[in-house]
Amino acid sequence: MGHLLVIESWVGSMSRLLPRAIREDGHEFTFVTRDLHHYLRSNQAGEGPHPLLTARNVIAADTNDTGALLERLEGLHAVLSFDGVVSSCDYYLPAVAHTARRLGLPGPTPEAVEAACRKDLTRRVLAEAGVPGPRFALCEGAGEAAAAAREIGYPLVVKPVDLCAGMLVRAVRDERELELACQALAEFPVNARGQDRTPVILLEELLHGPEVSVETVSFGGATHVVGVTDKSIGGAPAFIETGHMFPAGLDKALASEAAETALRAVKALGLDQVVCHTEIKLTPDGPRLVEVNPRPAGNRITELVRHVTGVDLATACVDVALGHVPDLAPRETGVRSAAIAFLLTDTTGTLVGIEGEEDVRARPEVLELTLAEPGRTVRAATSNNEYLGHVMTADTEGGGARAAAERLLAGLRPCYEPSAAVPA
Repeated sequence: MGHLLVIESWVGSMSRLLPRAIREDGHEFTFVTRDLHHYLRSNQAGEGPHPLLTARNVIAADTNDTGALLERLEGLHAVLSFDGVVSSCDYYLPAVAHTARRLGLPGPTPEAVEAACRKDLTRRVLAEAGVPGPRFALCEGAGEAAAAAREIGYPLVVKPVDLCAGMLVRAVRDERELELACQALAEFPVNARGQDRTPVILLEELLHGPEVSVETVSFGGATHVVGVTDKSIGGAPAFIETGHMFPAGLDKALASEAAETALRAVKALGLDQVVCHTEIKLTPDGPRLVEVNPRPAGNRITELVRHVTGVDLATACVDVALGHVPDLAPRETGVRSAAIAFLLTDTTGTLVGIEGEEDVRARPEVLELTLAEPGRTVRAATSNNEYLGHVMTADTEGGGARAAAERLLAGLRPCYEPSAAVPA
């Protein structure tokens, strides 16, 4: 039995999948957080304590101060004897890597993780290694961005280098839109976990073509491809993930090209002892690397993979953190494809209810149906943080899970009470 140290977490599905994976393998964990109430607030009524808060130990520490955190964890390690360290939250993956190094635990190097988590560093490393990506520029402010944009040419994508879930990523068509996108970044100097942001602006050429992700597991100096997931994008000029299907509906040659590009990127970044979720655009000129995330995929992609292959990427994450060889052998599940479609809103107001829920829930192809509760205040979606729910489906015959998920999603009709008008 191993003892895992969990440093913070997203509060979405991985915050439940990771504790489940730890316990199902017979391990235990200690949870460290700077804000216990963040997890208390995220739990749904009637569910009991959040799974992260059922840890053997729950420790309060300033997880945003890496130096102080390492000293604290070193003292705890002398008493509690940790065997591995993990997090599902991108903002704390560098702290996890620094902790592994300080405590002598398995894990990727801090340098590799920091290069993957910072989009500006990723672009530089991959460009030097010859991994294909978009033309790009790194800018210190709106003035530099305007000059770089004229050189690259519109349309462009404006990105923060250190935010997640598509936050403040925007397509821009001209200098005015670029100015507004840069202003939005400047007005968001601290991320959702209270960490100061890096003010660098990343400009990239707008890539065309379908987007996929490659799910990999690296251990012992080798990287193994578990599969390729496709995705649909909406919400322009934002880039909101509206759905996923595993395996991707690609021919073998194209899937192989995507996988090979991901392998090159993971190797160039020097990542090992880690599960990665690498996003790639399949352009007319070939695959182009979007980003490498050194943690299991979010948005329930790990569950899509598990339903089809039997491979549990959350368990693989635990295994490599402990220095164990993960079980990546596919098993017959009876499912040929699995998909998820997300319910979004373009309305600002209060959710009254969602019609059609009973009909959708009764369908035999539905694996999951999760919907927001009435009374929730909603706004028009601008990132992956504003879903109203999702439907997940399985196809036991072939690659029809996406079509089924999208068809059922269309039968869900949110009803809103509009926000009161603000007096002039």
